[in-house]
Amino acid sequence: MVSSIPVNGQQLLDRVVARVNGTAITLTDVNAAIALGIVSSSSAIDRLIDRQLVLAEVARFLPPEPQASAVAVEAGSLTTNAGPELAEVMASTGIDEARIREMARENLRIQAYLNQRFGVTPQLTEEEVAQYYRIHPEEFTRSGTLMPFTEAEPLARERAAAERRATTVASWMRDLRTRAEIARPAD
Repeated sequence: MVSSIPVNGQQLLDRVVARVNGTAITLTDVNAAIALGIVSSSSAIDRLIDRQLVLAEVARFLPPEPQASAVAVEAGSLTTNAGPELAEVMASTGIDEARIREMARENLRIQAYLNQRFGVTPQLTEEEVAQYYRIHPEEFTRSGTLMPFTEAEPLARERAAAERRATTVASWMRDLRTRAEIARPAD
């Protein structure tokens, strides 16, 4: 005798919000990532898609494994982000301390990979730094007075380098997205 479960007896376990190269991202993944501060609630699904794409690259090129102490610090940061709701987040999403440590490890591996691939601080010419200073005077104005370039130069260099790196990484992410198979089921 064959037993069947009636259709109306089915229970939704989790909702797939996206697939990236065959890997599912679920609503539970989104909720856990938001609660732990891995992504912000605005465009969380897109950030998790990007995260999955980068993790695939990390798996291909294997940056150095993070030290256990660094993973512990990062895991502590993630649990701190969840705050007093940590126990509720863990219960509602099914994540445990081991998964939080794995997410922390992934964060550190992503950062190491990006540093390895794009460098920590891009080299800039004096003209590029001066141009950043000219384009962003509000960042170098104190008490209504624009700082002299010689005084603002270290900060301008730091911010211009960060902007260039962010632009380079964003371009690379767009390229990863064009080469990936990404599916987002209709709501």
